Amino acid sequence: MYAVIETGGKQYRVEFGTEIEVEHLEVDAGQTIDLDRILLVADGDQATIGSPLVEGALVRADVVRQDRGEKLIVFKYKPKARRRVKKGHRQELTVLRISEISLAGRSAAEDAAKVRSDERRAREEREAEASRQAAADQALAAKLAADAEAQAKSEAEAGATEPVRKGRSRTGRSGSTTASASEATVETAEPVAAEHAGPDLEEAPADSDETPADPEAAPGGAEPAAADAAPDAAVDEAVADSAATPDASRKDE
Repeated sequence: MYAVIETGGKQYRVEFGTEIEVEHLEVDAGQTIDLDRILLVADGDQATIGSPLVEGALVRADVVRQDRGEKLIVFKYKPKARRRVKKGHRQELTVLRISEISLAGRSAAEDAAKVRSDERRAREEREAEASRQAAADQALAAKLAADAEAQAKSEAEAGATEPVRKGRSRTGRSGSTTASASEATVETAEPVAAEHAGPDLEEAPADSDETPADPEAAPGGAEPAAADAAPDAAVDEAVADSAATPDASRKDE
């Protein structure tokens, strides 16, 4: 919402909250004045144009301060007359801040107040949401820290007790494995001895260290016995031949 006003012979386009510098007015700083020459009031797409002024419109302004404009140099001269005039000028100004524009029950100040209220409410809601989120984040961080501490403690306790349990189980497993291996060795050794031993060794005790009486039953004893028997047989044959030879000669005689 904006308006076009006239003061000091000049026209100004003003909105709520804008500051303008106008020609000097006989007012004091801090006062509130009403600008009566309103040429146009526009609200969105609707505009009311005065002829020459808008009836029922109101533009109110607060006097901020009395001020002076920038310095201007005015230099006058006339050629061939030796006339030179130099003057400076600073315009007296009054600074106004627009505090109200209203027409037909519509007020720019009320609209601005409503907008500020909505912005303040939205800001408070954002701050409250940020506070809730921060509190939730802190609670979550504390919970995660507590869980991590509990997990670390449980892992430490498990690490302290785990070597003893492993040693016991390893000992039990090794003992059972050794016993089963020894049993399997005994069971396997008996059939092998029964297969390779002779009929005379089956009745002999397994732990006896004495040499068998029968040389043929001992392992490797058959070959030496045969070697010893061969010379005796040859001697017997020679004696038999020598004994038989005189009888034959006697018969021939």
